[in-house]
Amino acid sequence: MRAVFGPTKATMRLLVDTHVAMWAVNSVQRLPPKAIALLEDEANEVFVSILSVWEIAIKRPLRRSDPPPMSAAAAMEEFGAAGFAFVPITGDHAIQVEALPLHHRDPFDRLLVAQALTEGMRLVTHDRQLAVYGDFVLTF
Repeated sequence: MRAVFGPTKATMRLLVDTHVAMWAVNSVQRLPPKAIALLEDEANEVFVSILSVWEIAIKRPLRRSDPPPMSAAAAMEEFGAAGFAFVPITGDHAIQVEALPLHHRDPFDRLLVAQALTEGMRLVTHDRQLAVYGDFVLTF
């Protein structure tokens, strides 16, 4: 999913949230042009957390009205094929979660925020509520 819009001015390390990752490989039309440009810019490094795969594995069997469109195994394969690098979950990430203010209570989102902070990444998300954590969160 790279190299359509050309490079941006600065190289960034981007951590995409679960929805952005799924949309990038399954429903790109749901992403705005700004998000697509960031993901396709070859100067940027794009990462997806193993947490996103775990979130899919938890939520897909619940059979809610809007389940993840792929299994956890398919997500691993499709995210890798899209060129996303995987970020494991570490003890440092868990410690950072505890230090976060309680602006948001979703445990998946809080861990993604903690990973982005710990790893020096920009979090790319559609969840505007996460912007309260700082300017490292890119929302659309």
